This record gives sequence, C-alpha cells and structure tokens, in this order.
Amino acid sequence: MTAAYGRRPIVVGVDPDPSKRLALAWAADEARRRGLPLRLVHAQGTPTRGYRSGEVRPSWEEWNRALHGLGNQVLKEAVAFVESRWPAVEVSTLLAEGEPAWVLREEARGAAQVVVGSWHLSRRREMFSSASVALPLAAHAPCPVVVVPEPEHITQQPAYFVVGVDGSPHSAAAVDAAFEEASLRGALLRALYVWHPPLLGALDEGAAVRECRRVLSETVAGRRATHPDVELHHEVVRGHPVQVLTEASGHALGLVVGTRGRGGFTGMLLGSVSQGVLHHARCPVITVPV
Repeated sequence: MTAAYGRRPIVVGVDPDPSKRLALAWAADEARRRGLPLRLVHAQGTPTRGYRSGEVRPSWEEWNRALHGLGNQVLKEAVAFVESRWPAVEVSTLLAEGEPAWVLREEARGAAQVVVGSWHLSRRREMFSSASVALPLAAHAPCPVVVVPEPEHITQQPAYFVVGVDGSPHSAAAVDAAFEEASLRGALLRALYVWHPPLLGALDEGAAVRECRRVLSETVAGRRATHPDVELHHEVVRGHPVQVLTEASGHALGLVVGTRGRGGFTGMLLGSVSQGVLHHARCPVITVPV
C-alpha cells in the first residue's frame, strides 16, 4: 500500500470529544509505521450535543464563529496528542464546513487511508462515530477505510489480523492489504474462507469445501512469497460470513474485508458482509476497494 500511494497522507476524522482518541492513535501509529504524513480533519456540519453550549447563540454569524473557534480548539488538542505520541510524524490539519461523510470522502481522493472512530454504528449521536459517516465513506472512498471502535478491545498474543477471502477481486485486494498490515506489525495473519451452505437444493458439501480450500490457497499463494515474514494460518469455516468474521475479530488487531464480495449485486458499492462486520466487529475494521 505504501508504494502504491507514495506520500499520500493518512487522513483521520477527529472527534470533538477528547476522551475518544483510539481512531486518532491508530492513524498516528499507522503514519509513523509507513513514514507518511498525517492529516487531521474536523468538519463543521450539524452541531452535535458537544457543541451546544452557552457560547452558541441564536445569531447565525455568532453561531458559526463559535463553531469555528471550537473546531480549531479540537484540532489543536488533536495535534498536541499526536505530537506527544510520535513527535516525528508530519501533521497537517483541515477545519472544513460540511457534513463529515462528504468532507472525508473528498479527502479520501488524495489519501493512503482514511480512519474514523465508532462507538456503535447503530447510534447517530457522534459526528465521526455513526453509520451516517462510516458506511457511505467505506462504500465510496477510493482508498482503504479503517473504522476503529470505542472502547478499546483486548487483543491476544501472539497478535494477529483476520482477513475474509471469497475469491473475488475485492477479497484479493483485502488479502494484499492484510498481509501488509500484518507485516508492518510483526503479526500473524488468519485468512478465513467462510462457506455458507445454500438454503435450497442438494449440494455435495465435501466438494464445495474442497473448492473453497482451492480458492483460498490460490488467493494467498502469491502473497506469501511477497511477505515471507508473515506467519499465515488459513482455513475454511462453515457458517454465516458476518457471524464467523465477527467472532474471529474478538481479539484481533484488525479485520480486513473487501468492500463488495462475490455475488454482490451490480451497483451495490458496499456488500452485505462488509456492512455486517462494520456493525458488529469488535476490533478495527479495514475495508479495501479494488
């Protein structure tokens, strides 16, 4: 990913709540590992509860001026956080007017990766922590999107990433990204092909599973040569993809999926599995476009 994107920055949506720093920490760590600049983005869209204070008065001009001041303070505190964590990381900021999802989609055009936070994607209270940002961003961004959950989850040792494989071009791109993320962190990689039995019709389950193993082996074969330092575990698992990948994410450093897998409908920019794991995964989710 680093070679492909050159010196494009890691872009991160900055939450106005200073207690929510996991997405910012992920982005700063990623920028330091890859030797890339970090761009902190805060958007002034519809005010959230955090903005509704005595400083915001009925006058539109005063209201906008107060939001601008608060936004600058949010970015100033975020810069201080990054500088205390990784002083050598090159940092830039953007205070933008507009809805966060739209602002971040525009920033994604020139980004190596976009990172946002999430408490629960079914809740719409936080500017950078809701399905109204994460889902359309993952569907439309031309670069990988990382959704980092709050609060922090507990990882297991040895550390590992999980990647979902189904033989589609989108999952092949996800495998490339997963190998690179694991290599950067010295982590293991679990590549899972989830076989979901059809509801109707007879099927030779043994033959189906053998075909899944063949596709999985072929998908990871070339990547192992590119990243010989990554210890790979791959397996075919029977079940529903969202449920299996969610369970596998429980103690992982991250879960990597393609934006749309095999069998997706034409025009569907974000597949049902990608949407499902964004809602339910317990670790950071990286969605990767082709």
